[in-house]
Parts: sequence; C-alpha cells; structure tokens
Amino acid sequence: MPVMEARGLVKHFGQVVALDHCDFELLPGEILAVIGDNGAGKSTLIKVLCGAITPDSGKVFLNGKEVHFRNPSEARAHGIETVYQNLAVSPALNITENLFLGREVRRKDFLGSVLRMLDKKYMREQATKYMQDLKFRIQSMDQRVETLSGGQRQGVAVARTAAFAKSVVIMDEPTAALGVKESGMVLDLIRKIRDRGLPVILISHNMPHVFQLADRIHIQRLGRRVAVINPHEYSMSDAVAIMTGAAEVS
Repeated sequence: MPVMEARGLVKHFGQVVALDHCDFELLPGEILAVIGDNGAGKSTLIKVLCGAITPDSGKVFLNGKEVHFRNPSEARAHGIETVYQNLAVSPALNITENLFLGREVRRKDFLGSVLRMLDKKYMREQATKYMQDLKFRIQSMDQRVETLSGGQRQGVAVARTAAFAKSVVIMDEPTAALGVKESGMVLDLIRKIRDRGLPVILISHNMPHVFQLADRIHIQRLGRRVAVINPHEYSMSDAVAIMTGAAEVS
C-alpha cells in the first residue's frame, strides 16, 4: 500500500490548468523524485500534498485513508513535513530554537500542569539527539544559524523536518544555491532520513542529484504524471526526453 497517494487531482488558476487529473504514489521507505519542466504542475502537486493548496477535485490518501488538508498545519498534524527551497530558518535564533520554532516545549509542575516557562534544557537535549541521529556535525546547539554555512543552514531545516515527520518528508529543491560540498552534505542527510524508514518526496531540477538519490522518478508534464521510471533502467537523457515529450515510456 502506498504511504501517500493521489488520484485524479485537478487544479485551475483562472484559465490555466495546473493539474489535469494527476495521479501520484509514494511507496514506503523510498525516495521518490518529482521532475518536470517549468509549468509541468509539479509545484502545484506538492503544494496539494502538503496542504498549501486545495485541489478543485480529486482525492488524496495517507496510509490508505482519504485526507482533506485545508492548510499546511493540518498536513503537519498528520506527520507530513516539508523543507522549502528558501531556507525557512530564522537566522537570529540558535539551532535549538530553530528546531523547536512553533513547537516550543513548556515546563510542567509536579502535578503535570503546563507552566509558562520554556523547558530549554529538554529542547537542547532533544536537538542534540536529532543532530547526532543524522550524524550532523555542529559545534553547539546554542550557535546562531546566521553563523552557519548555507549547507549547515539547510541541514538544520532538514533535521527539523526529520525530527517531527511521522509519515512523509517533502524536499523542495533542497540543494538549490548550494556548493558541491554543501550539496553533498544535504544529500547525505536525505539518505539518512530514508534509512530511518521515512519516505521522501524530492523535487529537484538537478538531474545528477535525482539519479544519485531516487529509488523511482515521477515525471510530470502538462499537469499530469506521464511516467514513473527506475533510474537504474533509464538514463538522464531518457528522463529529459520523456519530460519534454520527445520520447514515451515503452
């Protein structure tokens, strides 16, 4: 059974058809890359899956049950976490504060009642554990994010996602604007998330990265899924040809 599935998704923006009866399946424990030319509808597809956009019609299923996400918070409540292209971290906050941003843990008294004070010790311990689980090297959890490199900042965003995701991790161009070394760091983190059993949806224009990471590749064109290919059976040139309509899957 797919962890996440979509059937017949349709989405219009005025006269523009962004999704045209689009289907999608994410299998357990896999990295599924989503590729497509500009205007193929891949961003709209992902925004539907993470609750940022409501489709005009079609259905989305999570672990076999139909779900209706009206906003990203509802998707997160179902264990779906997203790493965005624009490095959605707060530079002025430290690593621990970024990991728990919007999910701050408060202290409890001896009766179990929640107090107004933050449990900074607990959050720092958990942040350290999350980083160690991903083998992410950092000097201190109290280090401000603005002092980190681009790859390290993206690593913090990836670690936050891995810490709270229960069902699906979505990566939107996670290596965009990163150098070779920093990109390699992020790719290793994505593999470690998959190895922990969480399925990953990877949206990327970087074909070498796609073929390095993906277990399967979902190819989107003109608002529809036109193929799902195995990167061990097709070349990058084949994928681009299918993506642009120059070739069909036999």
